[in-house]
Amino acid sequence: MGSILIEYKFTFPDETNHHFVIDFDEFDLRYKTKNIHPIPEWTRLENQQCSHCPLKKEETPYCPVALNIESLVEFFKDKISYEKASITVTTVERIYSKTVNLEEGIFSIFGLIMPLSDCPHTNFLKPMARFHLPFASSQETIVRSVSLYLLKQYFIKKHGGVPDLELKKLHQNYENIKKLNLGIINRIRTIAKKDAELNALIVLDAFAQLLTFSISEDLQAIEIMFNAIDKNQSNTP
Repeated sequence: MGSILIEYKFTFPDETNHHFVIDFDEFDLRYKTKNIHPIPEWTRLENQQCSHCPLKKEETPYCPVALNIESLVEFFKDKISYEKASITVTTVERIYSKTVNLEEGIFSIFGLIMPLSDCPHTNFLKPMARFHLPFASSQETIVRSVSLYLLKQYFIKKHGGVPDLELKKLHQNYENIKKLNLGIINRIRTIAKKDAELNALIVLDAFAQLLTFSISEDLQAIEIMFNAIDKNQSNTP
């Protein structure tokens, strides 16, 4: 099977740099986990296992998300969140570059790896990972997430299923993500020496809460844009 590669290059003020290459299957969108020797104890499933995790340690001894972000956590555990870095992200389609605080850069790469992991609660985000948008704003995240979810509902209807046009399942999905983020934060807290990874996950959790809020408010902030377009078209002679 073919692979899709996305590279994150972090360049620090002292001109040192570090590369992370995310390699995932182009068909089933599964992250190709790299062998870690020895595997850190904090990645074991039962270590700070999420309260809503359906996995069993007998079948899945290690948390899929923790296992896949382990190399990032180990590298960044001595960093400080407000430290600056120039980050270049190379995807199949294009190259992105931005100088940001570390927490924003780590947030972006965590937001790519977590959906690609074999966690039952992140699988619905895999299409977003395939069309990864580094450094996405909250509004961009809302539009992309809801749009891809509705596209899936189209395919469900096409094949005779009942589509969720009221986004009820999406709302629950993000409630599950919030619990997952809390579980990952608790895991990392046991080893993090400073605060960069924790801040990145707190930002990630904030995005999940923001999207849940936007759904519950019927996406009013986005609807205003469409209403304005319709109004302008109706006023056109």
